[in-house]
Amino acid sequence: MPRTLKISVGQFSDKGRKDTNQDFHGVLIPEEPLLGLKGIAVVLADGISSSTFGRVAAESAVKGFLTDYYCTSESWSVKTSAQRVLEATNSWLHAQTRRSQNPYDKDKGYVCTLSAMVIRSTTAHLFHVGDSRIYRVSGSSLEQLTNDHRVVISSEQSYLGRALGVNPQLEIDYQNFRLERGDIFLLVTDGIYEHVPPRQLARTILDAAADLDKAAKSIVAQAFEHGSQDNLTAQIIRIDELPDGDAREVFGQGTELPLPPLLEARMRFDGYRVVRELHGSSRSHIYLAVDEESGTTVAIKIPSIDLRDDPAYLKRFMMEEWVARRIDSPHVLKPWLPQRRRNFLYVTTEYIDGQTLRQWMIDNPAPDLEIVRDITEQIARGLRAFHRKEMLHQDVRPDNIMIDRTGTVKIIDFGSTRISGVTDAAPSGAEDILGTQQYTAPEYFCGERGSVRSDLFSLGVITYQMLTGRLPYGAQIARARTRSDFNRLVYGPATHSGRDIPTWVDGALERAVHPNPLKRYDSFSEFLFDLRNPNAKYLTTSSTPLIERNPVLFWKSTTLLLALVIIVLLAYGAHHFR
Repeated sequence: MPRTLKISVGQFSDKGRKDTNQDFHGVLIPEEPLLGLKGIAVVLADGISSSTFGRVAAESAVKGFLTDYYCTSESWSVKTSAQRVLEATNSWLHAQTRRSQNPYDKDKGYVCTLSAMVIRSTTAHLFHVGDSRIYRVSGSSLEQLTNDHRVVISSEQSYLGRALGVNPQLEIDYQNFRLERGDIFLLVTDGIYEHVPPRQLARTILDAAADLDKAAKSIVAQAFEHGSQDNLTAQIIRIDELPDGDAREVFGQGTELPLPPLLEARMRFDGYRVVRELHGSSRSHIYLAVDEESGTTVAIKIPSIDLRDDPAYLKRFMMEEWVARRIDSPHVLKPWLPQRRRNFLYVTTEYIDGQTLRQWMIDNPAPDLEIVRDITEQIARGLRAFHRKEMLHQDVRPDNIMIDRTGTVKIIDFGSTRISGVTDAAPSGAEDILGTQQYTAPEYFCGERGSVRSDLFSLGVITYQMLTGRLPYGAQIARARTRSDFNRLVYGPATHSGRDIPTWVDGALERAVHPNPLKRYDSFSEFLFDLRNPNAKYLTTSSTPLIERNPVLFWKSTTLLLALVIIVLLAYGAHHFR
């Protein structure tokens, strides 16, 4: 039986010698599938003692994190999810202070420290602001994992340099690391670590390993006995079991279903009546069908016959539906989700009555610039929907784009999509290159991770191809594999295609498909703006200097010229001194 994530928890909090306890803490261990999708959250907050609202701030921060973190998109990375939640909490706390009787006195505002740990799959993610601490038990002592954001003025005077609610903007420390079975972590407020030595804390935890609640109470009691004047809170977390398998199993569940047979026209299959095959390739088989229950025309996609023995392919196949369920855009293919039980491994989607962009380009070899702009903008809107969910499509090409009879453009086929939430849960080395060479950004072939600029590269290539009927680097790019290979690529100006393309549009295209991602546009909006509005940098008709277009050729030519000069000078000298 596969193992799942399991932890043991011990925690205790006490007001100590103070009248009220302004510390607040919590742990949330969700059931599956949230356990696999979002992980376990552990949070500790300490309200500042100078404010009567410290307790409110700490409680709001902890409860808000434990509630809102699990409401964030499942496709987001832990870092993005937690930071969005903490930024929202910070804004709310700061706004509450500004509405209070002392709007400009931070010492009397809604302010607290916060240390949080999210344990997801086999990785720990730490978020920290203020002077609470997170330790890891290391042998017979403790390893401090967080830095104190406390500014010391003298031995008797200091203040918090960073905390939740102090400023409108929040700067929070983040780190992540791999977990090992048996790892033990301790979260404590300053009322404890300032009075109990690290070795004594570690010994207390190890001596009471069978009862972590007892260990937490003992730590609080020791701090009190050693004279602590502050509130006292301790949380102990031990990793008992780590999950097996690939994180994709959580995101793309269903691979245990039997594989379907090849379908045929008029065949009845799992509540559908098959009309005909729409498309067949080495990646999948797609059929037009009618849902017999609702009468809706749909598309059924079944796994490729050639790849059915490849577990990684089958997981990616099921991930397609997972992705489609979470993206809501008129420019992205929608899933069809009937209520009845599914008996085979397949995906159903809306049926798009139209043609692929590849066929459209064949039918429209010399399209108007405005039509190309419109198609490019629609593709960009679809890709933005992916990016908002922290997903990269990674296989944007004419075959994966459909245009229906109303002119609406839709992105299809999500088998290559990279989801931050998946790679975040199971980080690995080099990833498989799943896209098509002519449209895939060069950084993938250089072993680098993709970004929004990678999808932008693919969109730029498609836009260039619609306008010119060819690819920006011709056949050269098919042979490139290393960074030096890509640096030697020579861009073929769109203005040389024999079509009436403005120089400034060509300049925008050249920047969008630059082999170096750092030299591309930062965002789709910049690229789309430059496709419609002349950028002064691209209005000149002078050609790009050779040293910028092809630096290798420039230096080779320069070296050859210098060699010829030297030969001429030597010949002249030999003749002159005879």
